[in-house]
Amino acid sequence: MNILLDEIKQLAEGKPVTEALTILADRFPGEIVFSTSFGIEDQVISHFIFSNDLPIRVFTLETGRLFPETYYVWNRTLETYGKDIEAYFPDTQAVQRLISQKGPSSFYESVENRKECCRIRKIEPLRRALAGAVCWITGIRAEQSDNRQGMSQVEWDAGNQLAKFHPIYDWTLDQVWSYAKANHIPYNPLHDKGFPSIGCAPCTRAVREGEDFRAGRWWWEDQSKKECGLHAAS
Repeated sequence: MNILLDEIKQLAEGKPVTEALTILADRFPGEIVFSTSFGIEDQVISHFIFSNDLPIRVFTLETGRLFPETYYVWNRTLETYGKDIEAYFPDTQAVQRLISQKGPSSFYESVENRKECCRIRKIEPLRRALAGAVCWITGIRAEQSDNRQGMSQVEWDAGNQLAKFHPIYDWTLDQVWSYAKANHIPYNPLHDKGFPSIGCAPCTRAVREGEDFRAGRWWWEDQSKKECGLHAAS
């Protein structure tokens, strides 16, 4: 673990995004993966990967509860770059059991129910998507939340037993948007309607002026760390 983490830090930490991703892809062929949820940060990283033809596998978690606008930008991304984006779905039987026993909206009833839904629709498919990888690329930025400010650009994911690299960790939101506009990167139109963070449709609302970046995620819950478990602190 420590040897791998130290090596990835030396190879990628603090380097320009394209250089870092290229180095990692060359050093670990077939073992670098990037997860996209089609938010603006992920779209920027997809652009780095696709426009430079980097051999990094890109995947998304198709939870079955995404916004129509998310499917729109998914299609636009495929059309723009002509590259594959692998889709990972939740286990059909697990979803059927959940809906049959608790109904389609059990996640509103308790934190435990919400985490159960996230586990079925996101955590388990993620584990399948990460199988065989040594490094997981993400679009996490420090300023997105207090919880994420405590992360590092390169860190160890104990749950999934791999390294994580956040190539735009130190970017501001203004930098992200400036880069996206300068490079004509397709983006989710919900960003123009007050959605800085976009997840499943029933669990995401627009953010009001002055609210935290992730205030629109699971807004009915009274807790400070708005995470589904994909990026739990290691």
